Amino acid sequence: MFACVHNAGRSQMAAAFFNAMADPTRAHAISAGTQPGDRVHPEVQTVMAEVGINLSEAKPQLLTEDLAQGAHWLITMGCGDACPFVPGLKRGDWPLEDPKGKSLERVREIRDDVRSRVVDLLSREEWRR
Repeated sequence: MFACVHNAGRSQMAAAFFNAMADPTRAHAISAGTQPGDRVHPEVQTVMAEVGINLSEAKPQLLTEDLAQGAHWLITMGCGDACPFVPGLKRGDWPLEDPKGKSLERVREIRDDVRSRVVDLLSREEWRR
């Protein structure tokens, strides 16, 4: 599970990359936010489309304990004190800048950082295709 504040940028990118690269018989990612936005940020949709991932139908959702049921990992991204604690989950925090309102060049840099971190996680946990 990938979580950020609005579930409209970083966590959406991470879950999309994860699901595109993970062995679906071993792992699947979801994303959520502590204060979900109305939609995925347009600049995030644009830069993800550049790498062949369509987020136009993705919807931000609230991070709840029920949603976290069955997860093994919770990776938080910049939600600070608002990030939840879910007992029993492995935990990681990726201090990534919020892409909202940033230039496409900067959002591409954030996207590439997210992808690199997802690749590392998939390799470490042996979940890669």
